[in-house]
Amino acid sequence: MKIIRLIDEMKKEMVRRRSRGDCIGLVPTMGYLHQGHLSLIRESVRKNSCTVVSVYVNPTQFGPGEDYERYPRDLDRDAKILTDAGVDYLFIPSNEDMYPTGYKTYVEVHDLQDVMCGASRPGHFRGVCTVVLKLFHITKPHKAYFGQKDAQQAVILKKMADDLNMEVKISVLPIVRERDGLALSSRNSLLNPDQRETALCLYQSLQLAEKLFEQGERNSSKIINLMKNHIKKKKGAHIDYVVIVNKNNLESMAKIRKGETLIAGAVYIGKVRLIDNVVI
Repeated sequence: MKIIRLIDEMKKEMVRRRSRGDCIGLVPTMGYLHQGHLSLIRESVRKNSCTVVSVYVNPTQFGPGEDYERYPRDLDRDAKILTDAGVDYLFIPSNEDMYPTGYKTYVEVHDLQDVMCGASRPGHFRGVCTVVLKLFHITKPHKAYFGQKDAQQAVILKKMADDLNMEVKISVLPIVRERDGLALSSRNSLLNPDQRETALCLYQSLQLAEKLFEQGERNSSKIINLMKNHIKKKKGAHIDYVVIVNKNNLESMAKIRKGETLIAGAVYIGKVRLIDNVVI
């Protein structure tokens, strides 16, 4: 595996790989890799002749008071995991290279960025879209891989790629969970044992929603209220949002329709913010 830190070097390397006919797969990450990331990486390694993984904790997608400084980092560990997984390139850009002095250009996907996570994290998806678009231009991938846990992000990035006529195919892979159902997240490492137990309340509320749907309930407001009541019973859990929306355009749905519905939530466990979702 080759480690590249400079944007210009990465661009030249990708031009060379494309010119010789390689199919390039990109997995953008913020590092501190887990099995969720590895599911994306393995898929890229299987489906492409060249796989690039970026590790970059992007400052522009963190708001004031969020956990940019606390976000877990372990580059040596990540590099070993990626080497073992058969990755061709690890791209580790610096803030100074990605956002040099005088940087003024940002990318936004209106409306989709203003709901769910975007409502409580203004500017978050502007940062996400900007950094992903930059990574697309730098690494020139044919395919890019993202996880369903970040469902809103996936919808937004697909819309960005479509609106800007980009030639990258975005694949979204299923959520990877712990044995007890907790969705894998780098932020899980910030939870103490009691908080780790409390964190299950979000997944449990999603299971409750699925059970209610199977029993014939279709009223979104009723299901949302029951999900919130379940979460509120857990000491130390604070709801950011619980929504039922169309999985393609994130518009609220008064009634659940099978095959079209995303049920999603975000909770704070102490200072740690976790997200999860299911598709009906």
